[in-house]
Amino acid sequence: MRASERQAEAQSLAEQSYDKLEGEWLEWLEAAKRYERKVLYQDRLDIRHTIIVELHRARQRDNKPLPILRAYKIASLTVALYWRQAKRLPTILSLDEPISDFEGNEVQLRDTVADDTAIDLDKWLDTEAFLLGCPMRLIEVATKRKNGIPLNDTDQRYFTRQRQKEFKRYQKTLL
Repeated sequence: MRASERQAEAQSLAEQSYDKLEGEWLEWLEAAKRYERKVLYQDRLDIRHTIIVELHRARQRDNKPLPILRAYKIASLTVALYWRQAKRLPTILSLDEPISDFEGNEVQLRDTVADDTAIDLDKWLDTEAFLLGCPMRLIEVATKRKNGIPLNDTDQRYFTRQRQKEFKRYQKTLL
């Protein structure tokens, strides 16, 4: 039996297990189904179950039926927490921890951290490609600045605007 066939069978069995739900539980299932598509495929059944459990906890806490909009809000929050957990990066505990490099040599983790003052070779090599796609006016203003020629107000505003635009693009790549 292939992995995809096993997944399909597991999906079918899981769907059948929800057929017996009624009342509030059925409403919670519908709310969970609406939000389960927002997570990775392999985690959809897990998040469905987690949403239903969270809705049950909220019902138990309030001792009254949950309005459907509140159920949607709880489901949405559960999905947001799923993504927060999924995107959380592991933390490095110690820079003194010895590791092995690709040649089998032991190196301390602190020796592998990038140096902020080092030349970015990829960026240096891509400078020519950047200049080919760069507006001529920006090259003229940058040349003036490099040669120490004072920029007039128009050139300075243009240069500032281009720097801000490039900085925003850089920030988006960091996220």
